[in-house]
Amino acid sequence: MPRLSLVEAETLAQAALRGAGASPAMAAATARALVEAEAVGQSGHGLSRVPQYAGFLAQGRADGTAEPVLRTARGGAALIDARNGLAFPALALAEQEAIARAAECGVAWIGVTDSHHAGALGLPVRRLAERGLVALAFANSPAAMPVAGGRRPLLGTNPVAAAFPRRDAAPLVIDLALSQVARGRIAQAAKAGRPIPEGWALDAEGRPTTDAAAAMGGAMLAMGGEKGALLAMVVELLCVALAGAAFGFEADSFFEEQGNRPRLGQALLAVDPGALAGQAAFLDRVETLVSAMLQDAGVRLPGARRDGLAAAAAAEGIEVPSSLLAAMQALAQGGEA
Repeated sequence: MPRLSLVEAETLAQAALRGAGASPAMAAATARALVEAEAVGQSGHGLSRVPQYAGFLAQGRADGTAEPVLRTARGGAALIDARNGLAFPALALAEQEAIARAAECGVAWIGVTDSHHAGALGLPVRRLAERGLVALAFANSPAAMPVAGGRRPLLGTNPVAAAFPRRDAAPLVIDLALSQVARGRIAQAAKAGRPIPEGWALDAEGRPTTDAAAAMGGAMLAMGGEKGALLAMVVELLCVALAGAAFGFEADSFFEEQGNRPRLGQALLAVDPGALAGQAAFLDRVETLVSAMLQDAGVRLPGARRDGLAAAAAAEGIEVPSSLLAAMQALAQGGEA
């Protein structure tokens, strides 16, 4: 399998996105986020998204010329309008606003509206934690799960991420979607004709199924059953109602190139520990928990695996499937993937 350095991968991804119609700024922000995700082992949010995003740009599901703007702001709260572009320029602006407003007010809530696929949310919260901030991120996504007691998809798998600074160590980073399993795993099983475990999904009639193809036409199940579905509803309301974005059931699937502009929402919460118990007290408390956790053999701190993968990728580069590499090269040359 071909191997690219991180710089080579980012340069190619950026050229491919520009070839598909993204502005230089949008292509740069998006390529950077995709390569970062690839480097930490989250390939589902990595380079495989380049041809998908190119299709969205070609079909008008994303505006390649969009530039995010600060729509409203008051104190520690602000709303970024992604203006129907790919999400990453808006998320980068949201990070900047979160840093500035948390420094001024002690806490910042930054909403993003009229946005797109948010990618790996653990990355922006980690960057905020590296600046000493406690950070949480939320995103809604096209409908894939029913509400508690329901049958038809209304809620997205709605990822949640959080990061906590540590003293002289990498932040603790937690990043998870709220479905029982990633939808990509079901799609892979359907493509291979393999069954899936019961408890992962429902068919179109709302019945539990082990048929992956039937599951793709039905609904994902939330992790933890009703509690997970309620948490997904919380995320949906935080990202949509506060930002004026679209609910998951109003956005067409990302598994299809054709469809509407999703107009999804994201949110970043940043808290300066110095505004509460104080930075030193916060760091002391974090290390007390870490020490207690590590007394049990086999405990791995959240984010530690991704840190190791990132270090290896920086030194050795990343593997890119030949078919994906060819598709990106074709896009970079102005051809079709």
